[in-house]
Amino acid sequence: MDNSRPVILITNDDGITAPGICALVEAVKDLGQVIVVAPDSPQSGMGHAITIGTPLRLDKVDEFEGIESWQCSGTPVDCVKLARDKILHRKPDICLSGINHGANHSINLIYSGTMSAAMEAAIEGIPSAGFSLLDFSFHADFTVAQKVVRSIANRMLNEKMPEHLLLNVNIPKLTEADFKGMKLCRQAYAKWEENFDHRVDPRGKAYYWMVGRFVNMDEGTDTDVQALEEGYASVVPVKFDLTDHQIKNWMHETWKELV
Repeated sequence: MDNSRPVILITNDDGITAPGICALVEAVKDLGQVIVVAPDSPQSGMGHAITIGTPLRLDKVDEFEGIESWQCSGTPVDCVKLARDKILHRKPDICLSGINHGANHSINLIYSGTMSAAMEAAIEGIPSAGFSLLDFSFHADFTVAQKVVRSIANRMLNEKMPEHLLLNVNIPKLTEADFKGMKLCRQAYAKWEENFDHRVDPRGKAYYWMVGRFVNMDEGTDTDVQALEEGYASVVPVKFDLTDHQIKNWMHETWKELV
């Protein structure tokens, strides 16, 4: 490994052959020594899952010209853990995850394998960012997303970052002409309202297919959902300490017998 150049770890949850990760590599490959470690198959919705009951496979592949790349049989978080321990043998300077096919704004980041991979790196003290484009198409245009990625990656590499920096970056599905830039936001209060279609397979056995709709209950003008609707890429700083300090203070006052 060339220690004179910054090391950029790249991963995703759509799998190593997804167009989004190819676009991410292309956006930053000249900014440092890029190492790709990504799942060998799609892992969307895996969140922060890790593999504990089966062995993990890690194979070197020739997926990106001139870029060291590995595919892993596990989850996005497994990829980051293995990269740190078995491939890099050191902390990379930054970790970039994505570019995800589809949104990871608001509550979606909890379910997202893209963001969980970046979060795992941040837990290890690696400044990290997850990138998502609001376009599920395999043939999505990543032009705007690549510009956003490159801008943020440049700053992460050239300015001193907080050790546990974690950014959730979502990019609207827009042309360059219609794109308005980036906006620093907070996570919107929104959720999925789900139900399950009851269906019957050809053998007469019941099964269920999850369907639902995304509902934004946040009327704030400073949220990621609002920024995306207005044509901006949303940039939300995220932390992995899930302590609710406001509720904790309330409990100190009202649950006297507990504290």
